[in-house]
Amino acid sequence: MDLSDSTPAIAPRTAAGAPLTGGIDHAALENDGPRAFGDPIGTPAPDETVLWKGRPDRSLLAVGAFHIRSFGLYMAALVIIALAMGNTNAALVAGGLGLALIALLSLLAWASARTTLYILTDARLIMRIGMAIETRINIPLKQIKAAHLRPRAGGHGDIAFELEGERLLGTLLLWPHVRPGHYAHPQPMLRAVPEAAGLAHLIAEARARHGAIERSLIGIKEAPASTPHKTVPVRVVPAPRRAEANRGEPGLEGAPA
Repeated sequence: MDLSDSTPAIAPRTAAGAPLTGGIDHAALENDGPRAFGDPIGTPAPDETVLWKGRPDRSLLAVGAFHIRSFGLYMAALVIIALAMGNTNAALVAGGLGLALIALLSLLAWASARTTLYILTDARLIMRIGMAIETRINIPLKQIKAAHLRPRAGGHGDIAFELEGERLLGTLLLWPHVRPGHYAHPQPMLRAVPEAAGLAHLIAEARARHGAIERSLIGIKEAPASTPHKTVPVRVVPAPRRAEANRGEPGLEGAPA
């Protein structure tokens, strides 16, 4: 489906599904997931408008980031092979280990989703992440040069960002909120977020306020049903460097809480 200018605007929604009608109260951010306790890296400034907040879907995060389905199939294959060879004890051991592994990965996915909060403002993208050590990531919208949307089930999707600038975020700092396979230049990624196509539109509009963009940024093409995991590029032309008002985000930042 081609989303053009004639298509009615997709109303951006929060993780809970309520339509946005003028931004989100800043105070509400401290009651939804990990807190920032006033840290400027993880807290929107008073003059910033909070456009969206959300968190990953736990089940999709377990499949996409923790590969619970792949590991489950692998352990099931070991059980079948052991039974085919007549080794019941090995099958029982493989089955027990498989169940333990699935339980562990499910627990990690639950903990990761519970300790994650994505916040989009009119100036930047904030990621409050970290299961063991809470980390706050600050990504100014003006540093996003391209984004990539990968649709998932139920309207959810992953949105990865290519960034310009000299400061790079490490894969270990971002994981699992990072695009796989891009280790030299890690790309922060919003994992399994709801209404991903609408959120991509919202990000496009917010980014457009900071510089010229290609028209294709608004024209997102959803992946065909036969290729549900295809990555759809959303291109941005970087704005010329110029002096801008500093609202507490001089560059790409990430720091443990």
